Amino acid sequence: MLYAILCYDSEDVVWSWSKAEEEAVMARLGAVQQKLKAQGKLGPVARLLPTTAATTIRKSGEPVVMDGPFAETKEQLLGFYIVDVENLDEAVEISKELAKASGSAGAFELRPLAVFRPGTAGA
Repeated sequence: MLYAILCYDSEDVVWSWSKAEEEAVMARLGAVQQKLKAQGKLGPVARLLPTTAATTIRKSGEPVVMDGPFAETKEQLLGFYIVDVENLDEAVEISKELAKASGSAGAFELRPLAVFRPGTAGA
């Protein structure tokens, strides 16, 4: 059985870490990730950029695009898609299609990803 582990913390705290604090945390996480990788248990790892970078598509009636993370607290995160697109506009169009196809209330939140790859320049 596969699980997604969604990490919640204070964005204000995490995004204000010094470079040294960031490196220390990433090193500790990297050690756990390497152990899980060696056990064959680690899938993709992605870090979401802050919610200030989010775009939300409201799904009631005709989909409505809003800046920011405006999913209501009564809604739970059920999963995510990772799409490789040219820009936010293309991601919005895909989200509108998904919103229409899902046929329910709720929201899709769009966030650029910062992919963490231990030992690479793109980390």
